[in-house]
Amino acid sequence: MSANRENEKYDRKEELPSSDFRIINWIGIISQLTDTRMRQLLDGTDVPPPQFILLNHFTHQPDEGRTVSGIAWAMQQPQPGITKTVAKMLKKGFLRAEDNPEDGRSKILHLTSSGQKAHAQAKERLEVALADTFDGWREWEKKDFFGFLDRLKVYLDENR
Repeated sequence: MSANRENEKYDRKEELPSSDFRIINWIGIISQLTDTRMRQLLDGTDVPPPQFILLNHFTHQPDEGRTVSGIAWAMQQPQPGITKTVAKMLKKGFLRAEDNPEDGRSKILHLTSSGQKAHAQAKERLEVALADTFDGWREWEKKDFFGFLDRLKVYLDENR
């Protein structure tokens, strides 16, 4: 290696043949790692990960009702699995169902105050346990990173 090259700052980006695939691959790995951690952290609580994910979906617009098929489409999950999770959440009182005035066969699901409380408790448990994840990051780094992730999420959502 030449003396000039040794004095230059090492940049791993120069080694990447295709950043596009590597980014998506890394997101998949991060998803696997965080899913496992979430399962561990929520184990033994009244809100297992599938229910937490659904509660999280409802809390973004808590006054908006949703159908099982709408949830399945939004989450890109098979409808039978969503139906099973929703049934458990109805039994716990996290959701309530009313007849769909536009379609007599389906129900409109609504988040209950019990569901909001269960979500808040589970979210706090996760936030406390994962608090050190971004230790050493500057606030602007986290904001920039979130901006890039949001841009990717919006693109993927709009181009299903």
